[in-house]
Amino acid sequence: MAARGRSWRGAQEVTVRLEPREGDKVAQVPALAYPTLVGEPAVGDRVLLNVNALALGLGTGGYAFVVAIPDRLPPDKAAGDGDGHLVKARYTPLQTMVAGVDEQSSPHYAALADAEDLAGMPVVTADLHSALPAVVAGVHAQAADAAVAYVMTDGGALPAWFSRTVDALGARLAGMVTAGQAFGGDLEAASLHSGLLAARHVLGADVTVVAQGPGNLGTGTRFGFSGVAVGEAVNAAAVLGGQPVGALRISGADPRPRHRGVSHHSLTAYGQVALAGADLVVPGGLDPELHREVMAALDALPSRHRIVTVDVAGLDEALRASPARLSTMGRDLDSDHAYFLAAAAAGRYAACLLAP
Repeated sequence: MAARGRSWRGAQEVTVRLEPREGDKVAQVPALAYPTLVGEPAVGDRVLLNVNALALGLGTGGYAFVVAIPDRLPPDKAAGDGDGHLVKARYTPLQTMVAGVDEQSSPHYAALADAEDLAGMPVVTADLHSALPAVVAGVHAQAADAAVAYVMTDGGALPAWFSRTVDALGARLAGMVTAGQAFGGDLEAASLHSGLLAARHVLGADVTVVAQGPGNLGTGTRFGFSGVAVGEAVNAAAVLGGQPVGALRISGADPRPRHRGVSHHSLTAYGQVALAGADLVVPGGLDPELHREVMAALDALPSRHRIVTVDVAGLDEALRASPARLSTMGRDLDSDHAYFLAAAAAGRYAACLLAP
């Protein structure tokens, strides 16, 4: 390892000099280590890398990943000294044991054992991780003291530590729950349902945002994308007595026709996967042509959903004051203003549902 770079919650950037093969030039690559899994990397360490996504140019932030520091492995844990009994990233070489908020040894087990009610808590569902800081900004623009929790699903990154957004939001979040195969949150949950209940009954959330971690998967087919989980999140929130609020993926800047106006991801997730109704939020003040395109697309959705238009006064200022960098598919706030405004409007609307 040649150098250490930035670090944030649970993650350490490093620069690794690759061992040259015959005829190759010596190359360096940026990599990311998760010290909880592999130990703390130091300059001079020999490290084992996974470079698959980096070599293919996939959306991993341009990183290789440190699999192990083979000459300085973390110490084995003694029998009975495990973190918990939930296994995540199950049956992979990097499976990890975590203490589940809903397992019997948890101090919160009694609160969750028979819990089945979110007591009307607004649950904002979003397709992309990049919507999270915008939703939070919208909530706090309307209700500055509202406690906002984040439930991270496992459609994107599994380690929550990959997210610089969560690290930057800091105290603006009441906490984060990693659900399903995702791990690394303040609380670990076996399922989305128990994650929502933990957000309400353990973290004391007034509003919860559900979205995948960084790294959306999409194939260009109708159902072949990780954001179908948005519809499943609507169903979970409704089953548990929450109020589903849909953050629409709206863009006037995306170069791909299937994502302009209202993305086909939103139309499929809310139109075909969500069997329960949700309040789908349209921000006021959109460009007139974009607004017409959005409303025409939403007209085709099932009548179980309610389309609500939300005033956006002050939301631009709230977005620009976010401590987290706003970026979606490489576009910042000014490059794709409608996208972030739609997410912030969903947050504002969720805050408006709170009891005075």
